[in-house]
Amino acid sequence: MFTHRDLFFVIGWFCLGWVMLLPAIAGAGVREPAWAGSFYPKTRLELSRQLDRLLTRAGLAEKSGHPRRGLRALIMPHAGYAYSGLTAAHAAAAIQRDAFDRVILMGPDHRVGFSNAALTEASHWRTPLGDVPVGSHTLRQRWPALFTTIPASDRREHSLEVILPFLQVRLSTFELIPVVMGPCDANRMARAIASLINGPRTLLVISADLSHYLPDDAAVKRDHATLDRILALDPDWLSDQENRTCGRYPIGVLLTLARERHWRPELLHYANSGDTAGTKDAVVGYAAVAFYGEETMQTQSESRPLLDSRQGVALVTLARQTLLRHFNDPIDATDEQILASLLDDAALKAKSGTFVTLKIDNQLRGCIGSLSARGSIVDGVRDNALNAAFHDPRFPPLSRKELDQVHIEVSVLTDPVPLDYSDGDDLLVKLRPGIDGVIIRRGYASATFLPQVWEQLPRPDQFLSNLCMKAGLPAGQWRQGDLEVQTYQVQYFEETR
Repeated sequence: MFTHRDLFFVIGWFCLGWVMLLPAIAGAGVREPAWAGSFYPKTRLELSRQLDRLLTRAGLAEKSGHPRRGLRALIMPHAGYAYSGLTAAHAAAAIQRDAFDRVILMGPDHRVGFSNAALTEASHWRTPLGDVPVGSHTLRQRWPALFTTIPASDRREHSLEVILPFLQVRLSTFELIPVVMGPCDANRMARAIASLINGPRTLLVISADLSHYLPDDAAVKRDHATLDRILALDPDWLSDQENRTCGRYPIGVLLTLARERHWRPELLHYANSGDTAGTKDAVVGYAAVAFYGEETMQTQSESRPLLDSRQGVALVTLARQTLLRHFNDPIDATDEQILASLLDDAALKAKSGTFVTLKIDNQLRGCIGSLSARGSIVDGVRDNALNAAFHDPRFPPLSRKELDQVHIEVSVLTDPVPLDYSDGDDLLVKLRPGIDGVIIRRGYASATFLPQVWEQLPRPDQFLSNLCMKAGLPAGQWRQGDLEVQTYQVQYFEETR
C-alpha cells in the first residue's frame, strides 16, 4: 500500500512537524535504540562484525539449500545475540539481498500490557547501523479499534529492535512498519495486516521466542510440538498455548495469512539457550521458520509486471490532480511536470482494468472501474476518478468541499479468469479471502466485489450473499451452483489525508 506520505517523498513535497515527546524517540521523529549495548553491540563496527560472524556460521554463502525466491514471511527470535543470534541469522540468510522494499515487523508486547496492537509515531528507527524509515499506512484510520500508539511500548519494547539489524544487513533500503501486539482476534488482525502486503516485495517478519525456562529435555519436546503446529498451519493455534511462545498472537496472525494465501512453512533452524550461551537446567527455545508462496497478484503477461511504489504513488496522485482540475483548482506547475514524468512509463501505458474508490470517514463515497483492459492504466485511473466522483449512481456528485475530506484508493487488476466449482460448498472452499476479487453472472445479472471488500465481509458465505444481492439476485443464489464465477487480483494503492 502506498500512501500520501510516500507521495510527498516522490513528488518532492516535504513536511516537518512531528515533535516526539519520548526520551527514546529524539530529534525529528527518530526512535533511538533502547537495547544497543545489552541485547546486541552498541557500536556500528562491533555490530557489523558480530552479524558477519553469525551469518557466516548460518551458511549464508549460497550453501543453505533453502529456496531463494518466493519468500513471504519469517519467524525469528529476539533474545540477546549471544543466545539467539545464530538462529536469527538462519532466518536472515533466507532473505535474498535487496529483494524487499517493505518489511512488516510484528512482535509481542513484553513491557506494558495491552490488547490489540501498538504502532510507532516515529518517522525513522535507528540502530548502530543507521536509520530505517517508517512506512506510511492507514491502520489507525481504518481499524481504530485494533491499532493505537502507546509511548511506553515504543520506548521500551525489545522484540522488534533486536531484529532490525539483521534486516539492515540484507536489505540496503526498505521501509519498516513496526507493530507490537498484545492479545487480539487473529482473523481481524490478519485482514488489517493483509492490506499492507503489496506484492512480492513486501516481507512479513514475526519476532518470537519459544518456550521459556524449562529444563532442556522438556523444552526440546515442547518446542518441537509447537513447531509441528506452526508447520501444519494449525487452525486452532491459539488453543493450548501454555508456555509455548511469547509470540502466540503475531504467529496466530501469520498462520491465518499463510492459510489464506497458501504459503508453505519450512523450519530453517532450531536451538535453545542451553545450546549457545546458557545452562541446560532452564532454557529458552528459538526457531527460524520461513514461509514461501506465489505472488499474491498473479500477472498473466510478462509485458505487465507488478507496479512499484513510485508507479503506485503516481497513480494516486493522478486521481487527485484529476479531481482538482475538474474543480479548476490551481496545481503547482512543478508538481504537474514531475507527475507527467512519472506517468511517462511503459508499465503505466499497459492495458489493464482499474478501479478508483473514494471514501469519507472510511465510508464509501464512490467506486467506479472497469474489469477488462480497455485502455492504459493511466487512462483508466483518470477516467474512473471522474466517474467515481460524479457518475456513481449510488451517490450525488462530489462537491468541492467533500474533495478535501476524500480518501482515494486506486486498484489495478489482473485479467479475470474463470473459477471452476461443483456446488456452493466447493465455491466457499475455492475462494481466497483477502486475495480474490470476484465476479458473478447469471443471465443478465452481474456484479463484482474487489478484494478489499473482504475486510468488511470476511466470511465467504457473507461475501457471496452480499455480492448476489448487489447483482439483484437472491442472497442465497450462490448455493445453487448455477453462477458463472470469475476471480481476479489487484495491486492496491491509497493515500493518507
